Amino acid sequence: MSIDLPRAGPAALLAAALLAGCALPGRVAEPQGLGPTEAREAVLRVLPATLDDRASWAADVHAALAAQAIPSTPENLCAVLAVTEQESGYRADPTVPGLGRIARQEIERRADEAGVPQLALRGALALSSPDGRSYAERIEQAKTERQLSEAFEDFIGMVPLGRTFLASRNPVRTGGPMQVSIAFAEAQAKERPYPYPLKDSVRHEVFTRRGGLYFGAAHLLGYEAPYDRPLYRFADFNAGRWASRNAGFQNALAVASGLPVAPDGDLLPRAGSTAGETERAALSLAGRLGLGEAAIRRDLERGDGPGFEQTTLYERVFDYAEKLDRRALPRAVLPRIDLKSPKFTRRLTTEWFARRVDERHQRCLTRLGPGLSPRPSDG
Repeated sequence: MSIDLPRAGPAALLAAALLAGCALPGRVAEPQGLGPTEAREAVLRVLPATLDDRASWAADVHAALAAQAIPSTPENLCAVLAVTEQESGYRADPTVPGLGRIARQEIERRADEAGVPQLALRGALALSSPDGRSYAERIEQAKTERQLSEAFEDFIGMVPLGRTFLASRNPVRTGGPMQVSIAFAEAQAKERPYPYPLKDSVRHEVFTRRGGLYFGAAHLLGYEAPYDRPLYRFADFNAGRWASRNAGFQNALAVASGLPVAPDGDLLPRAGSTAGETERAALSLAGRLGLGEAAIRRDLERGDGPGFEQTTLYERVFDYAEKLDRRALPRAVLPRIDLKSPKFTRRLTTEWFARRVDERHQRCLTRLGPGLSPRPSDG
């Protein structure tokens, strides 16, 4: 038996076509930057000739950008390579001279602060760890941050005393070829799915080549910043996102208020509700800016994210300062921060780091030459 279905009229056909069109996905985005083959070849031209597994390094650098929709332009590729060269010399898990001694001193310092007797500490460190060595041996023999991090993980997890003064926090805070913050990597993985199989933990991935490059590229390039030079991104990589923008604001604030304001990129104290130097200077201008205390605090709180440069406080401070000083003021300034770490044997600053990386970046672009022409943006 056959059933005759009524034929659809023109109006019905048009409606069906419109509904089908609504169901279709949007058009495919136009690719930007170099293609995969071009990008990998560009990286290979810059990587040291003596580097082991150069092809895998090139593949992972491009993948770190591609997986996060960051165009593989010569500028972006060279930015990742410049930071990697500065931080690790292209080693996924770089060795740190004297790391075991540094770690032991840090443990003893924390134990002393927690009121743990040194005798009790030595007894805990003498216990056998899962790999057969004592914790003291593993810590003293550690050559890389990954080895040290794993020793601390076992110590915290298996020795009650370790939790007492380490407070379940692994003191190894950075790692991998770009020495990216592990706390940043863990937060990033919650915001955006990690594109590789996660065998163990995000912390462990940071110490790999692919993971370290992926999270390092995200920290360096994966945010909007109002900069006209990559130099300021390099400073932000060291001091925190938007630190250079914030330091530029602090510089203008010092001009406007006449008060000393350290351009360190931190607009509010890390802890507590007491007003810091930046907020006190801004409050001194409240009447001249036409802003109340609550409005000033609200705008300063946006300093840890995008869009602070669009706030009323930011705009009015720059407007007042430039009229007062009769000149244009920079919107970004290298933060003045002394870098502190037991690993450092001499005085280093954020400005030193940023300029060193910027020099490497320029050399990388010079080596690539003018022959590379990325796809133009379709926007």
